[in-house]
Amino acid sequence: MALDLGARRVGVAVSDELRMTARPLAPLQRRSWKDLLSHIAALIDLHEAKGLVIGLPVRLDGTEGSAAKSARDIAGKLQRSLALPVFLQNESLTSFEAETHLKSAGQSNAAIVNQVDSEAAAVILRDFISEQQT
Repeated sequence: MALDLGARRVGVAVSDELRMTARPLAPLQRRSWKDLLSHIAALIDLHEAKGLVIGLPVRLDGTEGSAAKSARDIAGKLQRSLALPVFLQNESLTSFEAETHLKSAGQSNAAIVNQVDSEAAAVILRDFISEQQT
């Protein structure tokens, strides 16, 4: 399972057992830490996830800013709170790729706003799976 951590929404995507596909799920609204953890834990149980991939927002020049620090902090909290491994995956340009994909699929602007976070999580998960297979 992968997460794209946004300020208001958290995109979510899952893979099949064979790690052949990644599909977006409905995004989570980002409220309190307790609420977010509860929703993530429920999704992990529901989809029988074996690992959690967190998007790490690295700048195009390769440096990390406050968003990357926040992602690392959340990944650490999730690692301590959940009974599965947590990984970080560079998410550079995933939102752009997700938006481009949704536009090419003919989605409306309103639909893109609602789906882009989880579509980005699917890109993050596909990238992670691809790197693990090489």
